[in-house]
Parts: sequence; C-alpha cells; structure tokens
Amino acid sequence: MNDAHRPHPEAPQLRTLLLTDLCDSTTLVERIGDAAAAELFREHDRLVLRLQQQWRGRLIDRSDGLLLLFERPIDGLGFALDYERGLRELGRERKQTLLARAGLHVGEVLTWRNSDEAVQVGAKPLEVEGLAKPMAGRLMAMARPGQILLSAVAEPLAHRAARELGERGQQLLWKSYGRWRFKGVPDPQEIYEVGEPGIAPLRAPPNSPKAWRDVPLWRRPAALAAEVAVLAVVGVGVWFVTKPQPAIAFNERDWVVVGDLRNLTGQSVLDDSLEQAFRISLEQSRYVNVLSDLKARDTLARMQRKPDTFLDRAVASEIALRDGARAVILPTVAEVGGRVRVSAEVIDPHTQTTVYAESVDGVGAGSALSSIDQVTASLRNKLGEALKSIDNDSAPLPQVTTKNLDALRAYALGTKAYAKRQFPEALQYFQRALELDPNFALAHMGVMRVYVSNADNAAARPSLLKAVALRDHLPPRDALYLDAWAAEFGPQPSRRAAPKWKLLAGLYPDYYAGQSRLAWFEFTSGRYDAALRGAQAFSAPQNALRDIAMELKGRVYLAQQKPAQALESFKQAEVAGQYSPTRRHAAALATLQRYPEAEKVLAALPANDRSLGALVNEFERISIPLDQGRLGEAQRVADRASAAAREANPLLRHPFQIADYWTDLLRDPASVPAAKIGALADAILADAAAPSADADRDDLLVMALAAVRLGQRAGDVRIGERLLPKLGELVQQSGHIGAGKLLTVVKADQLRLSGQPTQAATLLAREVDGSEPFQLHVALRDALRDAGKADEALQQDRWLAEHRGLAYIEPLGGQALQAMSVADASLARLSAAERLAALGRPDEARREAEAFRRAWAAEPLPPYLLRRLDATLPASKQ
Repeated sequence: MNDAHRPHPEAPQLRTLLLTDLCDSTTLVERIGDAAAAELFREHDRLVLRLQQQWRGRLIDRSDGLLLLFERPIDGLGFALDYERGLRELGRERKQTLLARAGLHVGEVLTWRNSDEAVQVGAKPLEVEGLAKPMAGRLMAMARPGQILLSAVAEPLAHRAARELGERGQQLLWKSYGRWRFKGVPDPQEIYEVGEPGIAPLRAPPNSPKAWRDVPLWRRPAALAAEVAVLAVVGVGVWFVTKPQPAIAFNERDWVVVGDLRNLTGQSVLDDSLEQAFRISLEQSRYVNVLSDLKARDTLARMQRKPDTFLDRAVASEIALRDGARAVILPTVAEVGGRVRVSAEVIDPHTQTTVYAESVDGVGAGSALSSIDQVTASLRNKLGEALKSIDNDSAPLPQVTTKNLDALRAYALGTKAYAKRQFPEALQYFQRALELDPNFALAHMGVMRVYVSNADNAAARPSLLKAVALRDHLPPRDALYLDAWAAEFGPQPSRRAAPKWKLLAGLYPDYYAGQSRLAWFEFTSGRYDAALRGAQAFSAPQNALRDIAMELKGRVYLAQQKPAQALESFKQAEVAGQYSPTRRHAAALATLQRYPEAEKVLAALPANDRSLGALVNEFERISIPLDQGRLGEAQRVADRASAAAREANPLLRHPFQIADYWTDLLRDPASVPAAKIGALADAILADAAAPSADADRDDLLVMALAAVRLGQRAGDVRIGERLLPKLGELVQQSGHIGAGKLLTVVKADQLRLSGQPTQAATLLAREVDGSEPFQLHVALRDALRDAGKADEALQQDRWLAEHRGLAYIEPLGGQALQAMSVADASLARLSAAERLAALGRPDEARREAEAFRRAWAAEPLPPYLLRRLDATLPASKQ
C-alpha cells in the first residue's frame, strides 16, 4: 500500500527538530538585488542539500528558514554547525554577512503525508506537528544571529556524542543560560548554547515578550526588602535543621575541576601538600574524573589569563564549562576554635552555586590527610558513587602518600614540574620528598618516570624496584600503573606489559597513561588501525597531554601512507603542545616530497650537541638527504652523529652506528669490511643478552638483527650463519612481535644468499598481513628477483615506492632501520626500471629510470648505481 495517501497521522515518534532562520534576508535582497540574491539562494539551497545528505536529515520546510528532522541530536547539531560555517563562507565570497539563528530540541512529533493532489497545489509532502515544534521555534526565535540554542533535553544527548564530530567536537564550547520561561509554556526550560570558538556569540539571548529569563522571586528588586528579614531568621534555621542538598546532573566518568586550596591557617606547608592530597584522594575514584592541574592551566592560557591565576569559584567554573566538566570542587583548610577544619564545596559551574558542602575537624595539621579522606568520600557519594565502590577503590591518604606534609609538598611541586616537562627540577623535588620520607612510594615512581622520560631505563630501574617493594603504599590506580611498568622492565615485556596497560585502561578509561601506552604497543606491533583507535581514546580535550595523542596519530597516518593527514596531525599536536615543528613534521613533508620545507624545519631544530633532544634529530638529517640521492651529505651527517653518540645510551649509539655504516655502503659497497659490521652486531648482541637489559632487550634485539641485515646487504652470508642461532633463541625468549618478524626477514635473506631464493620468497610471503616491517618487502623483492619472478618483484618495487611514509616512521629498534628503508624506498624506482627492462618493456623502463635520475640529480651517482642505470637505458648513456 502507498502510504502517501494515508489520511491520519502516524503514531507519535521521538525526533530531533532543528529550526533555523536566515537573519535579515529581506534586507539582503534589497541590498544586492534580485539577480544576485537568486544566485545566492541557489548556492544556499545546494549547501542545505549537501548538509542534509551528510547529516541524514529530512527537510520538512524551506524558505529563508529551515525545518529539519533528525534521528539523533548529534546529527542535528552537526548540520547546524556546518550550516553556520557554510553561510559564513558564502557571505565571505560575496563580501556580505550571512548569519542564521538556530534552535535544536528533542521531543515527540506527529507526522503525516499529504496526498499527491494536495502536494500538486502547493502543500508540503510531509506535515509535522506536536509541542516539540513550537519549542524548537521559540529557541530559534530567541537566538542571536549566528547562535545555536539547545533545549535541556537535547543538550546532554548531543554533548555526550560530541566526540563523534572528531577533532572539532572536542573544541566545541558549551554554555548554559539558566532557566527561561516561554509564553504559553507552564514550566521554565533550561537553555544552552553550543558553538565553535571564534564563531559562536556565547552571549545570553535577550529577553522578549515571548521568552524571558526565569528570575526567582527572591532576586526581584521589589521583593528583596520584604524578604531579607524573613531569610535572616527562617533561612538560616531551615539550613541548619533540614540541610537541603540540591541535585547536580553528575554521571559516572564525568569530570570535576579542583579549584586552588584556600589556606586560612597561615601554615604555608599546607598550600601545595593538601591540594595534592585532595587530587590523590579524588583520583582513586573510578566514578569521578579529575581534570589535571596542567590542563586547567592550559585552559587558563586559552582564556588569556596568567598561569598563576587563583582558581576561585568564578575562574574554576569557566574552566569547567570550557572543558566539559560537570562540577567544581573548592577545598578549604582553616583553623576554627583551635582545630583544623578541612572543607570542600561542590559547585555547579553553570550557576556557580554551591550544591554540596562537607567539612571535618581534626586536631593539628597532621589530621588534615584523614580529614580529606572523609570529605572526599562524602562528596563522591553525593555525586552518585556507591559506598561499596568508594570503600573498594580507596585507601587512606596517610598510607598511600606520606604523613610528612613537607614531603607531600615537595612531591606536589615535583608533579607540577614534571607535567611541564621540566625534568631536572621535577627530579630534585621528588628526591627531596624521599629524603624526608624514604618510604614515599609515589615519590619513587616520580623519580622513575623522570628517568624513563629521558630514555634512561638503567637509571630508572632502582626507583622502580623500590616502588614495587612499597606497592601497598600506593593508591589502587597507581599500583596498576606500577604493575605495568614493572612488566615493561621484566622478561618478555611485549607479552606481559600490554595486558597490564589494557587492564589499567579498562578500569580507568580516562586515565590517559594506560590508553597512551596501550596505543603505543599497538603502533610498535604494526597494528596501525588499533593504534589509531587507541590514540583517539586519549586525545580527549580533558587530557592536558593530548598533543601526545595527536602526534601518535600523525605517526600512524604516516605509516599508513597518509602523509597529508599525518602533517595535519603533527600541526595540531604542535598547537596543542605549544612547541615548534619537529623532526616528525619534517618527515611528513619529505614523504610528500616537499623537501625545501622539510629542510627548513630541520634547520630550526637544535644542532647536534650530544644531548638526547638534539641527537634524535639526526635521524631525519640523515634520511632526508638519502631520499634525494645526496649521499655525501648523508654520510657526513651520519659520521657526525655516530661520533656524538659514542658515549650515549646504547639505544642511541647503536642505531647511529648502523646508519653510519649504511651510508658508507651506499656510496661504495666495498667500503665497510665485514669484520666491522660483525663486531657491531656482536656488541649489540652482548648488550641485549645482559641481565640488566630487560627493559631495553626488545629494542636491542631488533638493532642486532638490523646489524645482521646490514651485513647481508653487504653480501656477507657468514654473519647470519654465525649469529642467527643465538638471535633466534633470544627472540623466542622475548616474544617481541617486531623482532620475530625481522628475524624472519634475516632468515629468509640467509636462504637467498645461500642460493635458495624460492624458499626465501615463500617464507616471507607467509608474513605479509599489514603489520610486517618495511624491510620484509625489500627482502621479498630480492628473493623474487633472484628466483626469476620479475613480475612479482616489480609489484614489490611498487609497494616500496608507495610506502615511503612507513620507511620514515617505522619505530622498530629505535629507528635503527630508518636510513636503510628510506634509501630503499627511493631506490625502488631504479629497481623497477631494471625489472621492466628484464620484462621487455623498454619505454616504461626508460620512464622509471629517468624519473629516478631526476630525483637523484643533486650529486653524481656512485659508479655501481650508474652502471645499473645505464643498463636500463641502452639508447642513452648517462
């Protein structure tokens, strides 16, 4: 049956309604004329049609305003945001100001279809009625130009789904304008605005005869004088007798902002120490998420406030609104009647009113920690957390921190310095805390984190072991964090640590340390889709270090051969982290073959001064010249970097030595004796086999395999015969995925060098699953070539040339193979020309060869490469 002729409305349905109005459209027509206006409105209609399809909306009515239905509020919001942007762009092109007001509401509507006859004489195909429609209309009518207003029904549904809008959804600004009354609607309605920074007005709508702010009677001037006496007598009595506790819309995993501690005791030792204690106590919760102090200070900067601005009721509430926090907690410590009173208020950031308040008195400053436990437990319960959960997930502060308030203050200052990446200063504060209390487990973990951040795992190990011995003195979340790091420093870290990080991320999904480490494990294992999902999980706006997530997303995109997206992610990371373009940024530019820009970025980076931060930049300073055939320059940089890293950590020293030998071999395959490469492989293998190398063993094993691979590329079959048995044993013990795959590459190339290329190709082909290392395809190409399978070898050359981003960014072994892989990606065009010539396709061979020669025109080719090139161009000698 055709329901177009159905005479009665369908059953009521819950739908999202969006009503918009194009501001001053009549004046616009008068200003620009009928012809220009007609063209403008045609462009407008095309914009509406495109957005309607993109956001799955149903257009009900259209004139200078729109009425659309959506299944979900987030789709309606997405349409509204893109519509405002699109109007601005249309206006900018015509030097006009185009703005619309919009109202978004969720409610039940009745729909019915008009008959074909009615439609033919001008009726709409679909009619929509119901109280939800005038509600959306009133929201739209009261909005300012360019403003999107949401009802209290639509706002939480859209807010929770905002992450579906991607990066833009994390930047949205949400603001409440309190309760409003509408003409003809008996109950007041709470109104919200949402918009993008720089676009949304973020101003309260004006009062009108049809919509006005609901001001309580007690705030009206005419009633204040009469009420004040009654409130003084009755209000105070009611408070103390009944203690009413207004509700707050708080849900599991919502965020709170902790304001700065008001210390009214005159004891300065309590300033930082008790504020840190409040955070530690609250952070034990799996129900309440605490916005980090670093993120709060970052938001202050975006508010154009000084970083040391005191977070009082008003400032903390604005931070909460900007960062999507549901509540503000204001802690206070005061001396009352000779006792130390610890109190805290829960503030609704929309109204800045106190929702809950708790206080506990104790004797002496030493009682403050126990008092904080009682106060935060009560607040957590009032915010909705079950008492059983509070008991299970919490431990007493004196047990999980320290009874020494001076030590706690030093730890708090160290934590702030660490968050700002001021590692030497943080280390001093953590060490001072341990001088005051040697059993302060969190301070031992602080020292460990500083050393790990400086890639000095050997120095981190003693602090890790001390923290493990004091594990019972850690909050539950931090104990899981320590378990994961202990697994990283223990045997088989790639097998044992990842499940620990996954457990931490699962129990505390908004504690980004677990999410970030888990995503990193996926990335280093070649599981790039999973790594991207993980990076997205910890790129939330509440994460003060979200630049790390954006940077990891950039790496993943580069590995997936999406260099433009990678470059954009690196730029976003730099903006979020407030730092200059990095070597990763340069690698993305080089992948896009924008070499002058890449070199400009590298030129601005720190020069080689033997520090960790400067030394790592040398990887790109070697690889980018190699990519362009500037072998002499690459060799000079590699020599310099290898010399500078001679006394550095093995994780830096060995990769630069491999790169140094590789650049020598590229210029002259006979320049590096097999004995030198063998000695390097022996040295790395000795480091990997050392009992103290647990945390670094996986990377060192990859480096040892890279050294063997280097020897194989130089034609030395004996290095594999001598070292593969020991390496195979260590890799099996390790269980590291990347090392296992690279071991297969080395074994296969050993077969090829021993005259068994077909067996080598079969072995390698079994490993191709999307997570394999770049060098596997190099070895597979060589095996297929030697087996006489030119067509299949050509396919591998094409793959190598198309995956230049992976060559730059692959994390195996601290990028020990980066220089080798980048050169292989660039040389793949020459190799493809050779395969095409062998297949009897001279024209294609010539095009590939000439393209390679243009790419490597900066320096004369080494004789052996020139001979290979000549062989593909018999009619035109180089």
